[in-house]
Amino acid sequence: MTKKIIIFLILMVSNLGISQDLNTYKYAIVPSKFSFLKEKDQYRLNTLTKMFMEKYGFVTFFDTDILPVEVAEYNCNTIFVDVQNVSSLLSTKMIVVLKDCRNTILLTSVQGKSKEKEYHSAYNQALREALNSLDLKNHNFQEDIGRKKPVLMADETFLETTKKPNINFDDTKKNALNESEKLFAKPLGSNLFQLLTNDTNIPRLILTIAKTNNPSIFIVQEAMKQGVVYKKDSEWFLDFYENEKLVSQKLNIINFN
Repeated sequence: MTKKIIIFLILMVSNLGISQDLNTYKYAIVPSKFSFLKEKDQYRLNTLTKMFMEKYGFVTFFDTDILPVEVAEYNCNTIFVDVQNVSSLLSTKMIVVLKDCRNTILLTSVQGKSKEKEYHSAYNQALREALNSLDLKNHNFQEDIGRKKPVLMADETFLETTKKPNINFDDTKKNALNESEKLFAKPLGSNLFQLLTNDTNIPRLILTIAKTNNPSIFIVQEAMKQGVVYKKDSEWFLDFYENEKLVSQKLNIINFN
C-alpha cells in the first residue's frame, strides 16, 4: 500500500511538471549587451527585454547583476533570454530565443520585422513584435503551484516507509547530503520553501519544496527529481524513485514543527 501511494503521488507530480511547461521556471536572465550591439543596453533593447519578462511573472536579472543564491548555485530553474539580429538588406529582423541551463531551446519567437530606417525605431519595433509573439501570458510560477497541486489526504499507510539506502545527490547543484546534516527551511512566497544547509558558512541549496493540503507533506520542485518530503513520528523524510527503485532519505530539518 505504501509503494502504491508514493507511486501515485510521484506520477501526479510528474504530470504536473509536464503540464506547467514554462511555469516551472521562476527566474530569467537577460544579457546586459546583446552580441549584435556595440554598447550595453544600446537603444534600450536589453531593458525592454527585461521589462517584458518581468511583465509575465519572471523574476528577471541582467547577467551583470549580483544574483541570489538560488540562481547563482542552481540555475536550472532559470530561463536564459537571447535576442538575435537576422536583418536583411531591406528590413530589420529579430528573433528571441529562450533556453534552459543545458542550452536547450525552450521557445523561439517569430521574426519581428521593421522597415524603419532609423536604428532606434527599427530595433525597438522589431524586438517588440518578436517578444509579443512569445506565448507567456499564462506564466504564473507561484499561483500555478498553488492552484494545480494535487489534493493529498493524510494516510498512515503512506507514512509507514521502510529504511532505504542513502541518496547521493548530483553535484550540479549540491553536495552529497547525509542524515545528520542540519537543514533550514527558508520560505519563498506563500507556497514554496528552500531547504538550505544550516551549518555551512555559505548555505547550500538542497531542495525546493511546495506545500500541499497536508501540512506534513511537501512536493519536491526539481527539474531532475520528482518526489515527496513528509513527516513521520516528528522526523522528516524524502522519498523518490531512482532507476525505478524507491529510495528514502531522512532529513534533519531544524525549524519545521
